Amino acid sequence: MIKVEDWAEIRRLHRAEGLSISEIARRLQISRNTVRSALSSDRPPKYQRPPRGSLVDAVEPRVRALLAEYPRMPATVIAERIGWSHSLTILKDRLREIRPEYVGVDPADRTTYEPGEITQCDLWFPDTVIPVGAGQARQLPVLVMAQGYSRFLSGVMLPSRQTGDLLSGMWQLIAQVGRVTKMLVWDREAGIGGTGRVTAPAAAFAGTLATRIRLAPRHDPEFKGLVERGNGYLETSFLPGRCFNSPADFNTQLADWLTRRANTRRVRSVRARPVDLFDVDYAAMLPLPPVDPPIGLCTRVRLGRGYYVRVDTCDYSVDPRFIGRYIDVTASLTEITVLCDGQVIACHQRSWAKQGVITDRAHAATAKTLRHDFHERRRAHQRSIDRQICAHADGHTVVLRALPDYDALFGVDFDPTPEDIPS
Repeated sequence: MIKVEDWAEIRRLHRAEGLSISEIARRLQISRNTVRSALSSDRPPKYQRPPRGSLVDAVEPRVRALLAEYPRMPATVIAERIGWSHSLTILKDRLREIRPEYVGVDPADRTTYEPGEITQCDLWFPDTVIPVGAGQARQLPVLVMAQGYSRFLSGVMLPSRQTGDLLSGMWQLIAQVGRVTKMLVWDREAGIGGTGRVTAPAAAFAGTLATRIRLAPRHDPEFKGLVERGNGYLETSFLPGRCFNSPADFNTQLADWLTRRANTRRVRSVRARPVDLFDVDYAAMLPLPPVDPPIGLCTRVRLGRGYYVRVDTCDYSVDPRFIGRYIDVTASLTEITVLCDGQVIACHQRSWAKQGVITDRAHAATAKTLRHDFHERRRAHQRSIDRQICAHADGHTVVLRALPDYDALFGVDFDPTPEDIPS
């Protein structure tokens, strides 16, 4: 085969200097047919090795028969079925070529987002336990939100996956930004839309902000791929090598890392840093309403004699003077507030531990006083009954006598204890 340098020289001598084929063959000491071949080709010569057979050729019909019935059968299983005893690499190379004929091709489109259009939300479960007090440590969820246009990330650790806590976390992150996008995308998280429809509290939250919550289709993580990649980034870049002594410490470290690292890195898909695109995203977002949306865990119960209310497995004391009355219990991420007719009757710091009992000393002291007063009134009432005077029909008073007096009067004895017990 002629070399590229000779091909180029032949064309130069013939076209630039006007030499004949014979003269060129004489100067370069090559045959005239080689010169003719070089002049007839417009492209430089390229060496191509003649195709050689592969060990897979003999078994390809059997491989195709298996793929026709089971398109996603692993290469290791195919090798076992056909009795393959050679290198698995060459079999896998052939499978990469022919498998798409049976599985089909699922191309992924490049999705673009307009400023202020969308925020994707998801829960990330870091593989670490956090001390939460009372000698307990828990693996807690982290709410992660990724803005579509700027790729701006934000996140906060939550005490539970209940609807109220999810909404509290969303509001905390949205309030930090100062505006909200026109759409919030969630998967079918139980607290947001586990049944395929947005829950009533989540709908009320979105309605107050004038935004929309859209649920992703079932089993389609690519629908919210931005936040899924954000979760992976947190897992590999934020979590390794860190220790946390409380949920508050985790949130402090996470907020600092998001500010210094995550939102200042260059994102390949948008060829820019999230912090540089944030202003454009922010300008197109919706302003926040003048009132806060309904968030937190809320319940209305009648306060029982135990004067405790339960919030997420923990019991919190309430002023016992309101026993028997209806009370409203509201739990944010950090605080438990109890109201009765608009009056605050209890306030506690929220415990993230399980099965805890949180008692206000003032409530316990009030309960002790009320209990003492109750028994005093009860004893006084009993004494008044013993001294009670009954009025006769004609107006004169009749003193009530004790029943044993009547037994003595009639000479009867109702003592059931026998005097003599036979042996």
